[in-house]
Amino acid sequence: QVQLVESGGGLVQAGESLRLSCAASGGTFSPYSMGWFRQAPGKEREFVAAVTRGGGTTYSSASVKGRFTISRDNAKNTVYLQMNSLKPEDTGIYYCSLKRFDGEIIGAAQYDYWGQGTQVTVSS
Repeated sequence: QVQLVESGGGLVQAGESLRLSCAASGGTFSPYSMGWFRQAPGKEREFVAAVTRGGGTTYSSASVKGRFTISRDNAKNTVYLQMNSLKPEDTGIYYCSLKRFDGEIIGAAQYDYWGQGTQVTVSS
């Protein structure tokens, strides 16, 4: 059974940076696309970024493009989300996810495994 464990969240001020990590275990990690989603209080879970199995293609939502970078290290079974120039509206719980099948990349329903989430809070 695949398990995903996020880390690296915290409380920062606007303009600062954080790097989130997601460690995968319990299965083969490299054949699958990985994504990051976030959920703010009272809002639906939203797509943040994704990276394909080889790491050659990445996707980012319009709200984070140019500020957040997703990457993966298949040797370490880890995916990262580097978040720069953080804004208060980036506040939320950030979830790592794994997608077993090809196809549409930004819908949460397309992902099969999820971590427990890590809290990111950005103060103004």
